Amino acid sequence: MKPKKTSSYVLDTSAILAFTEGEPGVEVVRNILRKTESGKVRTFVSFMTFMEAFYRIWQLRGKESAEEIFVLLAALPMRRVDVDDDLIRLSGEIKALYKLSLADAWIIATALKEEALLVHKDPEFEQVKGRVDLFALPYKHG
Repeated sequence: MKPKKTSSYVLDTSAILAFTEGEPGVEVVRNILRKTESGKVRTFVSFMTFMEAFYRIWQLRGKESAEEIFVLLAALPMRRVDVDDDLIRLSGEIKALYKLSLADAWIIATALKEEALLVHKDPEFEQVKGRVDLFALPYKHG
């Protein structure tokens, strides 16, 4: 399982958690980060992924672990995309047109803005398949 060749990736929160938690798909994310570190590709992450990873790890393991994940995300070879007017409009359009969470709308908008392949483990993203390039890691079952 390899994503199609591209020069840019956006890692969804589910892909980040696959990497940090050693879930199926960890090797794909690790390889993307290696390519990014070597300058072969660019990798982006939404500001929303920082928040989602922070609160999810806090809920699972507590505040100290959440702080550690925040520091780890900042150290990984990827660029955080923060909010600007274009991203607000694009995420608003996505939220208006599709049945997705706010966080997913921001992350999809980030992939569109950066013209990047969105790497994820979220079946909800399938509804935007024709709008954004997707690469699905193995979905969790059950």
